[in-house]
Amino acid sequence: MNNNNIRDTENIRSAILSQYSNWKGTRYHLGGTTHNGVDCSALMQKIFSASFGQSLPRTTTQQIHNGQQVSKETLKPGDLVFFKTSPGQRHVGVYVGDNKFIHASSSEGVTMSSLANHYWVDHYETARRLKVMG
Repeated sequence: MNNNNIRDTENIRSAILSQYSNWKGTRYHLGGTTHNGVDCSALMQKIFSASFGQSLPRTTTQQIHNGQQVSKETLKPGDLVFFKTSPGQRHVGVYVGDNKFIHASSSEGVTMSSLANHYWVDHYETARRLKVMG
């Protein structure tokens, strides 16, 4: 990896963490799109719009079709991580490095979690790298 890639990765991570500080602790609300309550896919929309000027579709079902699939072993900050939480239900977060991702948790609100957590390991589905991320 050359210095530009390292710098780009750090810039992406910093931009996402900056947005996280704005949203951290916001309660989860299915269908919510504001600081009064937000769901996982709306949080991704807000983070990517504010950080990179990139628009994402509204739902996880639509978001999972963006970008290209990447393996769990090659995740980079800015990659979307998807989980199959129950039949017909999907959850999305954004990877920030160090095996951690930011998401709107139905139990904790906007938080950072570890991909090593047994719940997320058991429900992991796929990851997508958006074109703007390189």
